[in-house]
Amino acid sequence: MKMKKSHEVFFFKGSPVARLARTLAPRYTLRVVERTQGRSRTAAKAKAASPVTQLAGPAVWLADPSAHSTASLRRLALQRPEVRLIGVVNGRTAKSAAGPEWFACLPRNAPPVLFQRAVASAFENIELTERERSARRELARAEAEQEKLNSIGVALSSTRDVDALLRLILTKTREIAGADAGTLYVVETGSAENSTSGALPRLRFQLTQNDSMEFPYVEDALPVSEDSITGYTALHGEAVALDDAYAIPSGRPYRFNPAYDDATGYRTRSLLTVPMKNARGEVIGVVQLLNCKRRGSACLRTPADVAKQVQPFSARAIRLAESLASQAAVAYENSRLYQDIESLFEGFVRAAVTAIEQRDPTTSGHSLRVSRMTVGLAEIVDRSDAGSYHGLHFTRDQMKEIRYAALLHDFGKVGVREEVLIKAKKLYPAQFDVVQNRFDYIRKEIEARCEQRKFRALLDLPREEALRRVAAIDEEFRRSIAKLDDDFAVIVESNEPTLEASGQFERLFEIARQTYLDPRGSERPLLTTEEARFLSIRRGSLDPQERRQIESHVVHSFNFLMQIPWTNSIREVPGIVRAHHEKLNGTGYPFRLKGLEIPVQTRIMTICDIFDALSASDRPYKRAVPPDRALTILEDSVANNELDSELFQLFLQGRVYELLNQPA
Repeated sequence: MKMKKSHEVFFFKGSPVARLARTLAPRYTLRVVERTQGRSRTAAKAKAASPVTQLAGPAVWLADPSAHSTASLRRLALQRPEVRLIGVVNGRTAKSAAGPEWFACLPRNAPPVLFQRAVASAFENIELTERERSARRELARAEAEQEKLNSIGVALSSTRDVDALLRLILTKTREIAGADAGTLYVVETGSAENSTSGALPRLRFQLTQNDSMEFPYVEDALPVSEDSITGYTALHGEAVALDDAYAIPSGRPYRFNPAYDDATGYRTRSLLTVPMKNARGEVIGVVQLLNCKRRGSACLRTPADVAKQVQPFSARAIRLAESLASQAAVAYENSRLYQDIESLFEGFVRAAVTAIEQRDPTTSGHSLRVSRMTVGLAEIVDRSDAGSYHGLHFTRDQMKEIRYAALLHDFGKVGVREEVLIKAKKLYPAQFDVVQNRFDYIRKEIEARCEQRKFRALLDLPREEALRRVAAIDEEFRRSIAKLDDDFAVIVESNEPTLEASGQFERLFEIARQTYLDPRGSERPLLTTEEARFLSIRRGSLDPQERRQIESHVVHSFNFLMQIPWTNSIREVPGIVRAHHEKLNGTGYPFRLKGLEIPVQTRIMTICDIFDALSASDRPYKRAVPPDRALTILEDSVANNELDSELFQLFLQGRVYELLNQPA
């Protein structure tokens, strides 16, 4: 029977249990303890040199529960989980003295086999309890690690900015592995041309961190090959752990590059390189960790610090780092995908704006300028510490919503007939050409008729009378042509759109009542009913029907934007665009919304939209007005309760209108 040296059995010298204890000698180490004034040296107040305070492993105490000296033993059993008490009693009465802290109680005359079995059971119980405690500790540690990985995973998945994500990946990987420093590389696969030509992918040195000293950042890239430790990890997708980077075991294909150590004075000892694998098992990056520290706050400035504080990366640290690196790879790939989608959408938005401006070149740059001013005013509102908008803040996503809405607010113009969209005058060019040709024909007809009359006068009348008649005809011709030219000048002037309601409308009606004979001899009006109606437009260049077509661009924009599967974070873009021509007093279009029915983002954009439309550049129906005049017009709109007065004041105070001429 093999003796378990680490298992000790204690009993008092001279105790009745000594006889039974000696039967245990072949299996356990026996410890005889002398009594001191009725107390054991193993009592709670015993000297530090007591055998109990220097236990080498599990221990069983043999004693009489009824003895006064066992009080300290009971306390010991409650305090030390590796100790069990076995009572040896004399009669049934003594058994009642044993409490729950006693593992077992046996009579003094118990057979040695039963006694040995009880002691063996006590040691098995100690081992079982220790295994259970160890399992609980391991479970608690695993749960803590899992919780930490989960919290890190949440942080990784919620970070969209790629640069910020890379910093977080390296920071958390160092933290969970206890590393003093670290470097992160990203695999660059290169262009399709390089891949078809057989060019090797490269590792791009992306980020470095060091708790002990400033680490120089050098933009660099190296081929993915077995020559370097990071290249080996990227190529094979395997972690590399070295207890000493300067003592790489023979047979390994890679080597450690001491260039950074030489340049900075830093000393790399333990090293861990783990691959970042995506869901498809592809290595998309590599994290290299340096110097696992015994104490996280330690600073490694000297070789002595390294010798004292640095230890190899444990199997647990390697496992956690690999797990985190895999999470990080998925998060990084998702962030890159998210960034690519954002870039794609940005390209789509700019293409949409270009499409709008190509249909209506006179508004070129309008959407970008409105977007710039709208975002500028929204930022001022966000910072406002007084008034109704105090406490109103826009999130980053809401600012993105505002920007997209401002860029796309006029996209519905693609659904408006082009001739209406770019109508520069009250009459369409073809209509004006018809009127002009008509007046030219009338001029020629007056001229021809006068020439005929003069010819007849010269043929039929005496010379002097004929000359008087010719002179009279010339005067009549001059007056007729002057009247015709004056009428045409009124038409030309009336054809010009105006910002304010104005025009020679009575004169137009007078012209429209005049007639002429066409080449077939039929009597025709100098202006048709439709021509007179267009020329009588009091403001702008559009009649009510055409204006409704232009106004329909709001509905077209809304319907178009509703077809886009917006993410939840920017889903309000269509609603913001839908109301950008509404007015607080309900006189806007197309839904006659009032007051708070109009989103504040839209009220911000409307001010900027109107200011740009007034002052940025000439429009087909008007000349650009100076900024001061545009601000005066906006003030009038505020006075008429069309625009938000507080937002307009912020627009003025923040001089947002100066953003109009800034480069895009």
